[in-house]
Amino acid sequence: MSKTLFLSPPSFDGFDGGAGSRYQAKREIRSFWYPTWLAQPAALVPNSKLMDCPPHDIDVKACLAEAKNFDHVIINTSTPSLKNDCKVAEAIKAQRPATTIGFIGAHAAVLPTETLKASRAIDWVGRKEFDFTCKEVAEDRPLSEVDGLSYWKDGKIAHNKERALIHDMDALPWVTDVYKRDLEIEKYTIGYLKDPYLSLYTGRGCPAQCTFCLWPQTIGGHKYRVRSPENVAAEMTHAKKLFPQVQEFFFDDDTFTANLPRAREIAQKLKPLGMTWSCNSRANVNYETIKLMKDCGLRLFLVGYESGNQEILNRIKKGITIEEARQFTKACKELGVIIHGTFILGLPVETKETIEQTIRYAMDLDVFSIQVSLAAPYPGTELYEMARQNGWFAKKDKTDLVEDDGLQQSTLEYPGLSKEEIFESVDRFYRQYYLRPKPILRIIKTMLADKDVCVRRLREGWEFFRTLNQRKTDLAASRAAQAA
Repeated sequence: MSKTLFLSPPSFDGFDGGAGSRYQAKREIRSFWYPTWLAQPAALVPNSKLMDCPPHDIDVKACLAEAKNFDHVIINTSTPSLKNDCKVAEAIKAQRPATTIGFIGAHAAVLPTETLKASRAIDWVGRKEFDFTCKEVAEDRPLSEVDGLSYWKDGKIAHNKERALIHDMDALPWVTDVYKRDLEIEKYTIGYLKDPYLSLYTGRGCPAQCTFCLWPQTIGGHKYRVRSPENVAAEMTHAKKLFPQVQEFFFDDDTFTANLPRAREIAQKLKPLGMTWSCNSRANVNYETIKLMKDCGLRLFLVGYESGNQEILNRIKKGITIEEARQFTKACKELGVIIHGTFILGLPVETKETIEQTIRYAMDLDVFSIQVSLAAPYPGTELYEMARQNGWFAKKDKTDLVEDDGLQQSTLEYPGLSKEEIFESVDRFYRQYYLRPKPILRIIKTMLADKDVCVRRLREGWEFFRTLNQRKTDLAASRAAQAA
């Protein structure tokens, strides 16, 4: 068994590109998701180590000092971070040429050849679901015998047969023990979750067909493969003992509510634990289920509303109507379940009018907090193919998704709507939404109720407006480059 390091390399300051982030970019406020996709294979490999550099502020020098102690380094990469991750891999190989380096993640899964060609420091990449691929490589099996692997062989790239998806999810070890061993959980924070929080998966895959969503189209698949309610409840009991300081647990399944009978059963098993928890949800859960989940400790739903235009929702195969979303939101407010709503600007085929429609829709919903993202056509997604076929990419490099400072950039543009106009609308969306009496009063109320929350909100407010100003700087630079 090789001594194995699972690594999220150093990157942009505040860049959340870890093995759990759906949008690999720097956020409006400093926030980090747990590297669950790295923690899971790490839990399968005895005596391994997980090092998540960005949230722990580990720089390249410290990263390299640790990496030289390992025979095998497995790096989580993403489309925006690939170039940076290759530089780290090359530095690791330069200081210890015998180190075997593998790349995993959605980008490597769908573009194995391109990923291997990005740097000769990369010995192999894991395709699709890579947990047991990593385990078998760490066991020193010949690369030619490991399913789901692409690698260099005699100067050429070889692709082994695909690995079957995992169907018995209870067979996977818990990630919480790896969190305890290798992570400082206080380093992880998400603005709309209580602090400190802890996130993990209770299942993989999502039956929804959203054209932009990364994980179901690249690794997880569209079948919701789940852990048993008993297994989930047992890990939560264990996690509460390991992390008594955690204020909120988040179930980061793409759609935790995709299987409502199971979601209700898990909720009922969590109730005796007295824990506060939240989850991802579609905006179509019925009133009775929301009430039951609320009674069992549910605090917040993370909901992807995406757009206020029904034609755009239909085009991205969201499978939800605006009226359904309104009724869901109304039910949550009546029952006291908080919503953090997410919206995406630049989806096909956005116009100036649909952007304004979405802003008005968000203000009408008036959920507790929002996130506004730019459409990100990741390789392997249907959105990427639509953009390629229709000529919507604004740049020749279709994988250029973030600015030099790590913030998202507008990648797509449409007839009558430039990428700069889409980019600028994010700032306008945020300002029109938050600079209203209701959101301001909501935030002030939380600050007055808790001193620690007050300090946190002041920090987040400063970071938020600093980021909005940085967006203006990025926009000005983009326009200057076009004019040159």
